[in-house]
Amino acid sequence: MTLILWLQAILDGAVIGATISLGAIGITLTYAILRFANFAHGEFITWGGYAALAALGTVAGWRDVSAWLGGPIAPFSFGLPLIAATIFAIVIAVALALILDAIYFSRLRRAKIAIAAVIGSFGAALVLRNLVVMGYGADPEYFSRDIQIAFRFWPGLRITPDQIALIAVTAALVVSLHLFLTHTQLGRAMRAVRENPDLASVSGIDVASVIRATWVIGASLAAIGGVLIGLTIQLRPSIGFDLLLPLFSAAILGGIGSIYGAVLGGLVIGITESLAVLVIGPEYRQAIAFLVLFLILLVRPQGILGAKA
Repeated sequence: MTLILWLQAILDGAVIGATISLGAIGITLTYAILRFANFAHGEFITWGGYAALAALGTVAGWRDVSAWLGGPIAPFSFGLPLIAATIFAIVIAVALALILDAIYFSRLRRAKIAIAAVIGSFGAALVLRNLVVMGYGADPEYFSRDIQIAFRFWPGLRITPDQIALIAVTAALVVSLHLFLTHTQLGRAMRAVRENPDLASVSGIDVASVIRATWVIGASLAAIGGVLIGLTIQLRPSIGFDLLLPLFSAAILGGIGSIYGAVLGGLVIGITESLAVLVIGPEYRQAIAFLVLFLILLVRPQGILGAKA
């Protein structure tokens, strides 16, 4: 195999890893602040993608709005209609997350039985996934069936404009989230609750507002991730479930509570899976990714960027 093939695999893995990173950030925030592993988080990705699809194709009157907003913005396959649909997807995913927390997860948290929230999130995931199947069926869906031509750049690698947009959007969101957590009052409150929720509460921090902000941020990033998956690959009701293990692997690998750790973990998982396809074939790509996770955690049990207990 030539060097170009290896470099192309790394590039393709970075694209996959960027998508994983957006979901892993929500996983790590939820676990660090709410203190439970939310296995329904992958379904926010699914609902975000399908909400955007609904806005683009099935909502009454949207086609007239799409025509007014215009067509694709060259060289991308999308334009203002998809950007507007993404905003709609964020609203739907955030509303879904807040409603679930208000009527379901908050009750489980008050019970103070950690396993109840985890098992409850499994149940919520099953319900959300089957609602999508009921609405759209199990067949894959696409924002566009047009084939986008990849362009070549040094030293002969190929990438599509939509993939470049995916990486750029992910990078912009990560930097924006970092600035939010470090330079705003709410962001600093979230960091305080992450460190010690009881101390934060007696210090006058509105923990309920922090919890709502956690759901809003996690669901928003998940919705954007769902749209990006639909843009660069395809939509199917199982995408949230299929991504669940990579999402948790990335969050754990990077270090629970670390935003940049989740991004780094996502990139490691994505690139490892892509390289595994070259070495042993696609059937074992996730096994190799988990082997790398196992080996890294043997050396750093707290994760790559996680703090020692």
